[in-house]
Amino acid sequence: MPNLTVFFAHGRESGPWGIKIRAMAKVAETLGCRVVSRDDSDTCDPDLRVSRLIKEARTIDDPIVLVGSSMGGYVVTVASRLVQPVGLFLMAPAFGMPGYAEPMPEPHARRLTVVHGWRDDIVPFDKVLEFARSRQAMLHLVPAGHALVEQLDWLTRNFADFLQSCMDFNGATARERLLATF
Repeated sequence: MPNLTVFFAHGRESGPWGIKIRAMAKVAETLGCRVVSRDDSDTCDPDLRVSRLIKEARTIDDPIVLVGSSMGGYVVTVASRLVQPVGLFLMAPAFGMPGYAEPMPEPHARRLTVVHGWRDDIVPFDKVLEFARSRQAMLHLVPAGHALVEQLDWLTRNFADFLQSCMDFNGATARERLLATF
């Protein structure tokens, strides 16, 4: 099974080992992935979080999957430009929010999945829908609020499928990986 490192980036007011990240990290570890959950609770500056993630990701030799929730979703999307992850898994990503340098950052990953709650009262789903539509991303709108914890079982099953697809892609030949970047 291919080695992947899964980086988790938490939201603005949460921490690196909340309910959602713990459950998803367990899934990743079960599949043989290395897990890194960054602690950026000392800052609400998304640009600083991006630079920290990029710096840490550069120390990893394995292929990387980036996972972000809320502000963390924004952070991993912006960082994907330089990290070039195999996969990008976004949960209630903070797109179109005031004060962010890039309202709709361009994702750079072979696999892209977005999950958003219909009842999210923090990040409007219309901006997330616009982001997903313009990139033809896999989008799941689920009956949940911003934290998505009402859908934790579904979320972990979906994440397991996503990681498996990243592993399958990672096992592709060098030529297949090269062709997939065009």
